[in-house]
Amino acid sequence: MSRRTNRRQFIQESAIAGLGFWAAGGVALAREGKAANDKVNIACVGVSGKGSSDVDGASKHGHIVALCDVDSDFLNGKAKQFPEAQKFADYREMLDKLGDKIDAVTVSTPDHTHAPASLMAMRLGKGVYCQKPLTHTVAEAREMRDTAAMMKVATQMGNQGSAENGLREAVEMVQAGVIGPVKEVHVWTNRPVWPQAPQYTARPPAVDVPAYLNWKLWLGVAPERPYAHGPVNPKNPKRGVYHDFNWRGWLDFGTGAIGDMACHTANMAYRALKLGLPTSVVAEAGDVNQETYPSWARIVFQFPERGGDLPPVKFTWYEGHNKGEKVLPSEDLVKIMKATKEGLKDSGSLMIGEKGMLYSPDDYGAHYVLLPSDKFTDYKKPEPTLPRNGGGDDGMKKEWVAAIRGGPAAYSNFDIASHLTESMLLGDVAIRLTGKQLEYDGKIGKITNNADADKFIKTEYRTGW
Repeated sequence: MSRRTNRRQFIQESAIAGLGFWAAGGVALAREGKAANDKVNIACVGVSGKGSSDVDGASKHGHIVALCDVDSDFLNGKAKQFPEAQKFADYREMLDKLGDKIDAVTVSTPDHTHAPASLMAMRLGKGVYCQKPLTHTVAEAREMRDTAAMMKVATQMGNQGSAENGLREAVEMVQAGVIGPVKEVHVWTNRPVWPQAPQYTARPPAVDVPAYLNWKLWLGVAPERPYAHGPVNPKNPKRGVYHDFNWRGWLDFGTGAIGDMACHTANMAYRALKLGLPTSVVAEAGDVNQETYPSWARIVFQFPERGGDLPPVKFTWYEGHNKGEKVLPSEDLVKIMKATKEGLKDSGSLMIGEKGMLYSPDDYGAHYVLLPSDKFTDYKKPEPTLPRNGGGDDGMKKEWVAAIRGGPAAYSNFDIASHLTESMLLGDVAIRLTGKQLEYDGKIGKITNNADADKFIKTEYRTGW
């Protein structure tokens, strides 16, 4: 074992135990905040696609000191924008070599790498900005929450609707009782927009790994499998079976439609209703298999009474197409939304209260309308209780860096983000056990009535990870 490997192992183990590294200065920085004029040094894991815009956004509020990507083409291309940044293929090597030179880390990778990279960074006392969904599994979401709290680091999940003033205003409206107590929520999406079932239900034949891609590092903690490509898109020849985008539809790497979009589309209702964790979840889905997410699904979550004044909520999620028809709420509800000026959108949410409904015709919950509209012609908006941002994706980075400097916690910090992620990823567990109602104990993070769920709540990392 190399000296560097020994050092990395020591840092990780001592950080996990809450010892050793506390005296090394990194955690002290996160706990005490940086001075207002100090530059925050940021390392970025994943620099293509959303990762590219995350690097750009972070650079407006900090100094990019390192770039990491398993695809050398993407890495070298992004490095042209930031020639002073050091380049890495392995985030573990990056954090080991530059640990004392880094204040914060962005993680914008396939879902299965979110938690491993973020947890290592947080255990070294680094603030973390991680793309949605926060994790690949329910157990990882809980570990991210616990680690962020233990290490007292500044965190933010990249669901940019959280920064929109419209979302924050809608949260205030619901919590002020404008539509009355809410017992029913419907959320739907235009996902999947990538190939999964029924197109893929088995692994395609292996092909040689291209020279620009480190396939072993791309797999990371996921089980070993050969690289595959599939039909080449002339406009984007890299968009193959897994890399660089279609991993979302594969169970070992992505989280499917609900993982990809619920942290956006369900965010407003989740916050407004203070939903916490569900007590049960059941799914019906089509083309369920052992490799990819289904062609369609309808998932029902039951959330309990909260705090004595918030009634139980039935939350229904809709995705995909069943027999050529988009999976949506009931015809009566669809008719109501179609009659609005906004019309029925491909993605959106609807909260049904005793006094009215709040409809968001938007992926991010950034816009909303009250229904029936004639009933709310003269309503008065409640006094603001939440700080305004309005900066979208850039506002998310600004809020996060302010928290690193000692400001208030970012609005989508890992406490709220992990609860939202944990709840929604239980939908993926229900898909794997289609038709079976699963009872969930949020205190211990366990399905209590079906032992088969354990292997979907927490998955084993590949040897060496």
